[in-house]
Amino acid sequence: MGRVNNTKTALVTGANKGIGFAIAQGLGAIGFTVAVGARDEVRRKEAVERLRAADIDAFGVALDVTSDDSVAAAAAAIEETAGQLDVLVNNAGISGRSDGGAQDPTTLDLDVVRTVLETNVFGVVRVTNAMLPLLGRAESPRIVNMSSNMGSLTLQTGPIMAAYAPSKSMLNSVTAQYARRLADTNIIVNAACPGYVATDFTGFNAPRTPEQGAAIAIHLATLPDDGPRGGFFDDEGVVPW
Repeated sequence: MGRVNNTKTALVTGANKGIGFAIAQGLGAIGFTVAVGARDEVRRKEAVERLRAADIDAFGVALDVTSDDSVAAAAAAIEETAGQLDVLVNNAGISGRSDGGAQDPTTLDLDVVRTVLETNVFGVVRVTNAMLPLLGRAESPRIVNMSSNMGSLTLQTGPIMAAYAPSKSMLNSVTAQYARRLADTNIIVNAACPGYVATDFTGFNAPRTPEQGAAIAIHLATLPDDGPRGGFFDDEGVVPW
């Protein structure tokens, strides 16, 4: 398949492994050029090589979502390589350490909370705002924020993790704010829950594959122009939150 000028470009953060890699692979398989955002240079290169071996047009982007400078440089690199951005998947996330009661609310380590928020919430805002000018150039731009039903105040699912779970509650709220602000634009923003997926994040002790977890992100990344905005979805549909 030769490259055509109207190729769409997708940036996936934390795309070197797990669900992020599966999202990159899935978007690449349906014709997107994929920008692999990752901090680690070696892992980033390996991920790009794996995607290219699967006939996917991919390029690496050095990206630390906690760094203003890194995010600005990533936006400049994507502008130079692609000229615009059609899809942004904010996938990079951390669970934060939980040893010694660090995420027990009664003994909560506030430094852990700060660290988790820095990546899971502030990082998403940092990347999104840096990429908005590039998204604004696209015909049907989409933003997908990878959340978790652990952040649902309704479901209250999963183990007690008083840094990680609230970070996803806040991410959902921020997603809704973006959707409201961008309501009269063609930029559609939603949050996705991949379900409980076997990755190093869960110690590979989970029933779902990364490909299954990636499916909802790929769906939201390719919504029609009249698709939902500001919602929280998994494979089954709307997630109560």
